[in-house]
Amino acid sequence: MTNLILASKSASRRAMLDAAGVDYEAIPADVDERGIEEGLKASSPSEIAEALSVAKAADVAKDHPQSVVLGSDSLVVVDGVRFDKPSSRENAREHLNFFSGKTIELHSAAALVRGGGCEWSHQDCASLKVRELSPEFIEHYLKAEWPQIGYTVGCFRIEAMGVQLFERIEGDQFTVLGMPLLAVLGALREQGLLVA
Repeated sequence: MTNLILASKSASRRAMLDAAGVDYEAIPADVDERGIEEGLKASSPSEIAEALSVAKAADVAKDHPQSVVLGSDSLVVVDGVRFDKPSSRENAREHLNFFSGKTIELHSAAALVRGGGCEWSHQDCASLKVRELSPEFIEHYLKAEWPQIGYTVGCFRIEAMGVQLFERIEGDQFTVLGMPLLAVLGALREQGLLVA
């Protein structure tokens, strides 16, 4: 049977696949995400997330042509401004101050690549309403969650203390975790990688 490779080192994506009983190997992709985004300036956030998912999967697939490679990516937009992973604790504080009282659009996408071509891709968006965050809470939060949130767009792990940032969440829970898992599982069944 063809094996599945996850082109990511994301702990939350691995945890989702593990919990769903999916057999895979994790091999992180090495792509210039900012360079890819630069060429997609006119694209929507969801289209950028999808393009990055394909690029990550394709990067790993070139060395594993017999495997199906799953790539995934998430982007955060608040008030029309794109946010990447925070570069430092101070940068995370700036992000959280900006997010306070606003709504985060979280765009997550996934793609399956085999050999040289993308065989499937999907994108989804969730909306997360951030409550008003006091400076005291932000400091308390950073003390508890840094450096782990330095690896996340949006400065939160929803499965941990990050849930305290929000007053309302609309959208699929897996999209919030960083990958549209239900769509991925359907595609893996179609590819014959999961029992249908």
